[in-house]
Amino acid sequence: MWRSGQDEATWKASLESPLTGERQGFASLEDLWAFLQAQTDIRNNDKTENASQGGEQCGKSDYC
Repeated sequence: MWRSGQDEATWKASLESPLTGERQGFASLEDLWAFLQAQTDIRNNDKTENASQGGEQCGKSDYC
């Protein structure tokens, strides 16, 4: 995370996957938060579906 703009009032952020090296940039903290919430919801839904089907709790690329 870093401040940007003339008055440095705007925050920007980026995330990098340790598995793939892929980077995701965010123009605001709100965008970062929305991304993290969406990723958490996706992972929680995948784990719930897997558990209900008798599968493992985590896939190969999931953080457990």
